[in-house]
Amino acid sequence: MTDVTNGVLHTLFHSDQGGHEQVVLCQDRATGLKAVIAIHSTALGPALGGTRFYPYATEEQAVADALNLARGMSYKNAMAGLDHGGGKAVIIGDPELIKTEELLLAYGRFVASLGGRYVTACDVGTYVADMDVVARECRWTTGRSPENGGAGDSSVLTAFGVYQGMRASAQHLWGDPTLRGRTVGIAGVGKVGHHLVEHLLDDGADVVITDVREEAVGRILHRHPAVRAVADTEALIRVEGLDIYAPCALGGALNDDSVPVLTAKVVCGAANNQLAHPGVEKDLADRGILYAPDYVVNAGGVIQVADELHGFDFDRCKAKAAKIFDTTLGIFARAKADGIPPAAAADRIAEQRMAEARRP
Repeated sequence: MTDVTNGVLHTLFHSDQGGHEQVVLCQDRATGLKAVIAIHSTALGPALGGTRFYPYATEEQAVADALNLARGMSYKNAMAGLDHGGGKAVIIGDPELIKTEELLLAYGRFVASLGGRYVTACDVGTYVADMDVVARECRWTTGRSPENGGAGDSSVLTAFGVYQGMRASAQHLWGDPTLRGRTVGIAGVGKVGHHLVEHLLDDGADVVITDVREEAVGRILHRHPAVRAVADTEALIRVEGLDIYAPCALGGALNDDSVPVLTAKVVCGAANNQLAHPGVEKDLADRGILYAPDYVVNAGGVIQVADELHGFDFDRCKAKAAKIFDTTLGIFARAKADGIPPAAAADRIAEQRMAEARRP
């Protein structure tokens, strides 16, 4: 047995990051599809989570990402009050190079073969148009276009939820939910980040941005000349006077290198799995930095796609996403009462809901 297999199996069966109910490896050689579908839990209902299309360096990294993301979805859906467990899928490869209609149809057939145990949606590298294609082979698909009976772009409510998390953080730390006069740094102004910029500017915040794609930065600066841009994330986290740091790209933004130099007093962003490893949440707390758990504040999107399964209503979804404000405040209160970091408090609340659902 190879070291790669040993690593995956150890994570799945023996580590604290495992405990998944099912992991499916999918391959369709005719289309070049290689995918991993991970179902972490169905305690609260069918697993729900998006499909990430990304050029992983190794298959092991792809499996590890699917496992981590699926586990995070269990906690996210529990904290969002949804009747769904957690799942996630990754398609291995550069979507700019290998994404085709035939590949997406093949992927849809694999999701359909699970018989509804996993419901898919958009994530990094996949879009509404892709879900329309997947849905042709799989009825357990959300994030479709309105023309095809879906809710459309879920990044709108994802950004709205993150904004509510920021308001709750401001209320907890400064006694006022407004972000007027606060400086907010956003790393990643793509699908979610550019909507977040709009909310913050409307609330009177000063916004600083960065993105690996120059065109994404250029679009923001062209529309909003008052927004500042810095070269990269390394520069952003060191901006003097930064009040809130919002990681809105890929995971692992909070690590042993970034936390010691972070100037912000709050971290609240849309990226999944922001904590690079267990213990980072304590490092943040030790530095007096308030962390709004990522899977709590970025749940607006999953609230939207879950609602699509029952006949989508945007106003109903927005009202649910607005409750992220109260949920985040509740986590901060639980963290203070238990003497633990907010990330640990959120985990406890989510685990309690899942445990209660498993009881006969």
